[in-house]
Amino acid sequence: MFPNSQRINRGGTVIQDVVDLCRRNDFTDIVIVHETRGEPDSMIICHLPYGPTAYFNLCNCVTRHDIAREKGGIGTVSEAYPHLIFHNFTTKLGTRLESILKYTFPSPKEESKRVVTFSNDNDYVSFRHHVYTKIDHKTVELQEVGPRFEMHMYKLKLGTVDVTQAEDEWVWRPYHNTAKTRQVLGDGS
Repeated sequence: MFPNSQRINRGGTVIQDVVDLCRRNDFTDIVIVHETRGEPDSMIICHLPYGPTAYFNLCNCVTRHDIAREKGGIGTVSEAYPHLIFHNFTTKLGTRLESILKYTFPSPKEESKRVVTFSNDNDYVSFRHHVYTKIDHKTVELQEVGPRFEMHMYKLKLGTVDVTQAEDEWVWRPYHNTAKTRQVLGDGS
């Protein structure tokens, strides 16, 4: 999903060791995906070297391989840097989250045919990944390449993922559920 990235299985490695290794090798971000019984259920995005760190719950996850089975095969995904589309991140916290997500991806070239979409609806951020082909000057055909999922941010920390004493910038609280009209990330439209 992320071009110019490296995927590793953490296994029993301590988070502190992973963060130290990434700092020594000048990585810009760490994305940690947790799973239960093979289903992704949470994600952490940590910007290096000093933070911030965003924590998300994941739901409705459909992997790239499941989409390939639905569509009859997709093949390999392009390594081109994707264009990013953000929808309904209108509050101060929403623009902060938009910038955190935006800076995990490198800047795309004009001729890139990949599109990654983040759309906020009731504080659930839908993630979609497509490639497109231009049929004529008015028509574009999208093909979903996956994965797709919804993310719900529950914490935003000022430090990195390995710092336990870092200050919380924002935390989802149970009383947020009682205010039905309150939207934390966007205006709900």
